[in-house]
Formats: sequence, structure tokens, C-alpha cells
Amino acid sequence: MRVIRAASIAMFLFLCGINLTLTAQAAAAGGKPGAPKPPDVYCTTTGGEVETRTPVYGTNGPIQDWLPLAGTQGFCQYTLASDGSRIHVSLETLDTTMPTLAALAYYAETAWNGQGEGNPASLYCTQLGGSDLFGGINAAGGGWVVFNTTDIVLEACIFPDHSTIDSWGLFYHSANIIRGIDLSTVLKYANPYPLKKGTQ
Repeated sequence: MRVIRAASIAMFLFLCGINLTLTAQAAAAGGKPGAPKPPDVYCTTTGGEVETRTPVYGTNGPIQDWLPLAGTQGFCQYTLASDGSRIHVSLETLDTTMPTLAALAYYAETAWNGQGEGNPASLYCTQLGGSDLFGGINAAGGGWVVFNTTDIVLEACIFPDHSTIDSWGLFYHSANIIRGIDLSTVLKYANPYPLKKGTQ
């Protein structure tokens, strides 16, 4: 009886050891197999580059007069190799499977009404119910800034649900021009609209 009990305890400890080893290996590999990837990892594995940008006021003036504001925003930048065009989308907007106003605006491809004076991408953002941080039509200028990159100042359209997308990328997409990447291939929230005639 004592031998059976000792063997049972030894087997229990052996199995516990295996379980701990497997748990440690899974943690070292980034979690459970098939577990969701963090937004920054998802960005890079889909061909993007992660950028952390700061909101800055006064970017139309000399750089020494720029006024950095509080907070930061993570963006995923996709670049089209053939022409160097780029599109940026916030990591949260990219990564969620739930609908966002930014994703819906991108998918809808609503035509610009041509109204207003100033930056057309900012005006288009406003037409869709978003805000281009500083409206895109004030003299001081402003945007989301990161240095040592092609687009130092990014104009981003921010919607009331805080979903965020590149204003120019959104504007061009409304005219069926892809900049950077077709976001429908990487946004986790799928296009809910019927496909247009002539598209696959």
C-alpha cells in the first residue's frame, strides 16, 4: 500500500512538472497558441510599422515654435512599395473586431461634397463627422508628430468614438485611390457594405 501511495505521489509531481514546463514554454512563446496578438505585433505582422505620435499645435510655423500637447497615439503606418504612398490608422482602430466610425468611413467611400475652403482632406473628415485635430483650416496648423520619418506631421481624422485614420488616405480612398495598403485586407472589422459593381 505504501509503495502504491509513493508511486502515486511521484506520478503527481511528475505531471505537475510537465505542466509547469509547458506553461513556461507557452509564456516564452508569447502566450497560448492561437491567442490574439497585441495591436503593435498585429501591425508589424501585417506589413506595417508602429509609430507613437504626439499631438502638436502650430506646425505651420518654425519648428522651434511648435507646441507639443499632452498625450500620445499609436499608429500603424503601411507603405506601398511601388510608389511610396502611405496610410496610417490608429492601432486600436486596426485591431478591433467591433465596428468603428473610422473603419465605416473608409469602407463607405462617401464622395466629397467639395464644400469649404482649405485642406480638402480635413474638410472631407469634417463632412464625415470627424475632426482633423485642428480642423485643417486654421493658419497655425497642427497634427500628430513623430520625427525621423517621411510624414513628420500626420493629419488624422478622429471620430467621436476615438477611432482614427489618416485624413489623406481616407480622402483618396473615397475616390477609389489606394494609398499604402487597402485597409480592408488588414482591418479586423470586416467591410459590412455590399461590394460595388465591378469589384471582386
